[in-house]
Amino acid sequence: MLYKQIEQNKRKTLLLMLLFSVTVLVIGWAVGYLFMGDSLSGIIITLIILAIYMPVTYMTANSQVLRMSGAREISHEDNPMLFNIVEELSIAARIPMPKIYIVNDPAPNAFATGTKPEKGAVAFTSGLLERLNREELEGVAAHEIAHIRNYDIRLMTVCIALVAVIAIIADIGARTLFFRGGRNRNQKTHPALLIVALVLIILAPIAAQFVHFAVSRNREYLADATAVEFTRNNVGLKNALLKISQSPEEVKGAKDATAAMYISNPLRKNRKRKGSWMATHPPIESRIERLENM
Repeated sequence: MLYKQIEQNKRKTLLLMLLFSVTVLVIGWAVGYLFMGDSLSGIIITLIILAIYMPVTYMTANSQVLRMSGAREISHEDNPMLFNIVEELSIAARIPMPKIYIVNDPAPNAFATGTKPEKGAVAFTSGLLERLNREELEGVAAHEIAHIRNYDIRLMTVCIALVAVIAIIADIGARTLFFRGGRNRNQKTHPALLIVALVLIILAPIAAQFVHFAVSRNREYLADATAVEFTRNNVGLKNALLKISQSPEEVKGAKDATAAMYISNPLRKNRKRKGSWMATHPPIESRIERLENM
């Protein structure tokens, strides 16, 4: 059941990323066809913007998340037990030991960052460290290390960049439509395709967000399953998720842009979306049910 779920989650993620790539190309075609009468030009412009935006997002993702959360790096002397747990799990995951950070916040939560294992970092809130026992903390740490081992941070960084590029291209199309009134009259285009292009410009940013959140939810399931693979124990993570879900507090340093990075949604206002297409995390009940079946 464990390995079957891991493979199933990997296939779902691949399909979602293919859908994401198609969405990017489609929005480029729509803008080019609607305003230039040339679909290829729109795709080329989209790829140019992506080539500029992607590296900037990729290079600054780690530092931005740590800075916004207010995390501070700690040494072995600050928390020997936590260091030992992370070190043991890193060996099990066969990755370099990530840096360990603490976020001074009473809300129990944790996140990982690092676009590759060599630059990995895991952060735990002070509230999480106070409430969880060693077994539960090991489950949470395994979940975060799983994100690093599975290159989830890199994947989510790419998703964020793709969503941003789609939004930029759609905004360019909307502004052009508003200020110029659309395409040049001398351009030969099919009326039906013009309507399709216009609809795509309106709906593509929304569709991109749906795909982004779907990828995020799927990676949480995969990290849960991988954590059990590391620890050979589903009880610790299950109990940790129960305790985290029972807390009414939200992480003060968390933002909408970084909410998907946490093990559980850190924003109280977004927890009402659980189970919806706009949720960054799958319902805790669903995650616990899957853990119990492993």
